[in-house]
Amino acid sequence: MHQYLELCRRIVDEGVWIENERTGKRCLTVINADLSYDVGGNKFPIITTRKSYWKAAIAELLGYLRGYGSAAEFRKLGTKSWDANANLNTSWLSNPARKGEDDMGRVYGVQGRRWLKPDGKSVDQLRKIVINLAKGLDDRGEIMTFYNPGEFDLGCLRPCMHTHNFSLMSDTLYLTSYQRSCDVPLGLNFNQIQVFTLLALIAQITGKTAGQAYHKIVNAHIYEDQLDLMKSVQLKREPFESPELKINPSIKSLEDVETWVTLDDFEVVGYQHHDPIAYPFSV
Repeated sequence: MHQYLELCRRIVDEGVWIENERTGKRCLTVINADLSYDVGGNKFPIITTRKSYWKAAIAELLGYLRGYGSAAEFRKLGTKSWDANANLNTSWLSNPARKGEDDMGRVYGVQGRRWLKPDGKSVDQLRKIVINLAKGLDDRGEIMTFYNPGEFDLGCLRPCMHTHNFSLMSDTLYLTSYQRSCDVPLGLNFNQIQVFTLLALIAQITGKTAGQAYHKIVNAHIYEDQLDLMKSVQLKREPFESPELKINPSIKSLEDVETWVTLDDFEVVGYQHHDPIAYPFSV
């Protein structure tokens, strides 16, 4: 929580105004932010200076891990986070690759689970990682990336959190996640929760001990229509202590994650928070 607030203050104090072509808005921006989360110590990095809807973040992560490519599939899991990008993004609506309502195209989990090869076959990046880690193997390439420049025109949005790199030392599993762009008031807490939960979940299904998760953000920004709320409300609040994340211990395999796991298998214990803040969302 303190890392989050420090980054917000840094953007407010040191940020530079940058025009964003996609949204038509200005962003107060800094380059390079490094955060880390104590997954082994179960210090769940959820925002406490406003209410955070953590269930939607975990539902979105489950959709990525299952390789979903439809906003409807994400809604069934418990999140509407892809409704706007799938159905309100003007450039995507006119894209001939779009297959209809709710179609997201080849983004995020589709790339992670079905990266297309030149011969038409696909690569399941996540399955390879889980198989190796369960065997105690780390080939220094336990990487799942969603960033496929050759298929940017086949999806509604380039990935922001684009690469997850797992590292195994003895029986302790680490994660380094890379993000090219981050809407700090709205998106970052989703991203923090997902990085933490991804390491905790993969460690559990591979039989490893979770260590630290490292989160590198290249472009961290606050949109111009979010700035007043950040300065006048959120940064004036005192944070509470971090809660804990509990994951159903019956989740023991990637197949479990793919088939029967729901939000009911996750619980955040001891979450204290201030009132919600209605930050504007930019499509």
